[in-house]
Amino acid sequence: MKTPSRIEPLVTDGLVDKVIRQLMSGKEAMVYVVQSGDEVLCAKVYKEANKRSFRQAVDYTEGRKIKNSRQARAMAKGSKYGRQEQEAAWQHAEVDALYRLAAAGVRVPTPYNFHEGVLLMELVTDENGAPAPRLNDVVLSPDDARRYHAVLIRQVVRMLCAGIVHGDLSEYNVLVDSDGPVIIDLPQAIDAAANNNASRMLERDVDNLATYFGQFAPELLRTNYGKEIWSLYETGMLQPESVLTGHCRRHEKLADLNAVMRVIDAARDEDTARRARKVAP
Repeated sequence: MKTPSRIEPLVTDGLVDKVIRQLMSGKEAMVYVVQSGDEVLCAKVYKEANKRSFRQAVDYTEGRKIKNSRQARAMAKGSKYGRQEQEAAWQHAEVDALYRLAAAGVRVPTPYNFHEGVLLMELVTDENGAPAPRLNDVVLSPDDARRYHAVLIRQVVRMLCAGIVHGDLSEYNVLVDSDGPVIIDLPQAIDAAANNNASRMLERDVDNLATYFGQFAPELLRTNYGKEIWSLYETGMLQPESVLTGHCRRHEKLADLNAVMRVIDAARDEDTARRARKVAP
């Protein structure tokens, strides 16, 4: 097929030999199958901000590192330079997340290069070498649903141990190769330690998985892995192989209001005495 204009710089620089075909068009990017030397890879071409349906909501971008104060000011003002830098930061978020997660043992496509706004990465394939299907296109038995759910919950844990929350995880952002689920689409990845929305986003990701797999194995609808995982993370106890139960005990002990009032009264009395000492001759 004709080489898309956004991929032409990669051809010029010898990173891509030819474009084989378009693989998919999503809300944030176009993905192509390309030849690079002896390998067949994916080339993810990010759509311009005004052409994609997924917006850079502050819930996702909060806590992301900014290079310098000039960049921060430009992004806050919304200048042309600021919009360019904001777009570059959005794209780099996925690249950085993929490298970090691959190093942490999370099942994500292996990233190879990021050049001129195009991400070159592994083409995830099925047992026949064809592009792997999305999870929502796979027919699941109850046993497969339980197995895939367990695998993805473990991947969510590994991601969080690496400091990352996916933020948009669902059956549409998971591929299934011959070894099972592979997580994709991470430009909205969240820094778990720096984003105040991280716990809510993680719980939503986990709830999405339970809702989908619960169609095939209804008992998964009664699990509560999200709160359990975040509780372990908050207390510093979460490990990649932490044993999970799918339940999180809520602390519903009523506050001792009388004790609280005694503390307040004591503080007030102490402040009154201190003031009296100050005015005493």
